[in-house]
Amino acid sequence: MSSRALILGCAGKTLSAEEAAFFRDVRPWGFILFKRNIGAPDEVRALTRSLRDCLGRAEAPILIDQEGGRVQRMGPPHWPAYPAGRRFGRLEGAAAAIARLGARLMAHDLAEVGINVDCAPVLDVPAPGSHDIIGDRAYGSSPDTVAEIGRAVAEGLMAGGVLPVMKHMPGHGRAACDSHHGLPVVDAGLDALEADDFRPFRALTDLPMAMSAHVVFTAIDPERPATQSAAVVETIIRGAIGYDGLLMTDDLSMHALTGPFRARAEAAFAAGIDVALHCNGDMAEMRAVVEGTPALAGDAARRAAAALARLDAAGEGIDVPEARARFAAALAAAA
Repeated sequence: MSSRALILGCAGKTLSAEEAAFFRDVRPWGFILFKRNIGAPDEVRALTRSLRDCLGRAEAPILIDQEGGRVQRMGPPHWPAYPAGRRFGRLEGAAAAIARLGARLMAHDLAEVGINVDCAPVLDVPAPGSHDIIGDRAYGSSPDTVAEIGRAVAEGLMAGGVLPVMKHMPGHGRAACDSHHGLPVVDAGLDALEADDFRPFRALTDLPMAMSAHVVFTAIDPERPATQSAAVVETIIRGAIGYDGLLMTDDLSMHALTGPFRARAEAAFAAGIDVALHCNGDMAEMRAVVEGTPALAGDAARRAAAALARLDAAGEGIDVPEARARFAAALAAAA
C-alpha cells in the first residue's frame, strides 16, 4: 500500500490509541518530533518504534529540528547543548571541519533513538534589518560562508546515518516578520535574490531533501507564499536553482498561512510541493490536512525513494567520547 505524501506530528511522549489507529489508516510517509515528544532516551526510542510500527516500515523517516542553539529539541540533561549556527560562521580556518564534527555527533545522538532525518542545515542568508527568526541560526552573512558550512553540516549528518533537510528554500533571510506568527513579504528584486538568497541552495542541489519557505517574494509571485506558489516552486526552485530532490512544506499550521487546513495542503500540492508537513499533533487539523493530501506518487515518490536510498544506517565510524572532547576543545580554542 502506498504512503500518503505527508509528515505528521504527535501530541506527547507516547501514542494514544486514537493516534495509532489514525496513523495506521492514513499511512503518512513519515513523522516529526518536537520537545513535547522528548523524554529520556529510552522513551524516545520507544516512541520512534511505535510510530514505525504503525506504518510497518522500518525505514520510515522520523524527523526533528536539531540545529543547535535555540532550535534544539533534544538537549540537556540527556544530550549535549550544541552551539547555534552563527558560532561556526565566526570561527576561522577550520570552521567547516568543526561544523562537520558537531553535525556528526548530533547524528549519533539522533540515530541512537531512531531519528533518521534532521531539518538542517539552515541555508538562509540574513539581511540587515530582517527579523531575528533566522538570526543566529544562520551560519554567516555571506552566501559563500552559508554554503560552505551548510555543506559541512549536511555531510556530518549523512556520515552518521541521518538525512539532512536544507531550509528554507528559496530563502528566508530577508523576512521582516516571523512566519510562525505572520506572512513575511520580501520586495527584493530578482537580481538581488539570485545574487544572495538563492546561491547557497544552488550550491547544495545534490542534497536529498529541502523545506520550503512561507514567504511571499513579490518579484516572483506577489500573491502567494513560496510554499503555495507554482511560480516559486517550478520556475525558481526546480528551474533557476535546479533542485530535483524531495521538497516538503514548512509546517502548514504556521500562521503565515491562512484558510482551512485542507485548502492549505491542496494549494501546496497544486504548486508542485512533494510532501506536506503538519507538526502540532492536533487531531482535527491533521484530519483536514489528510483530506487535501494525495498518495505519494509520480515524481514525488521517485524523489522520496531517492532520498531514503541515501540513508547509510551503518554510518561513518566514530569514537564518540574522543570526538566530543575534540569538538569541545576546538570550540574553546576558537572562542
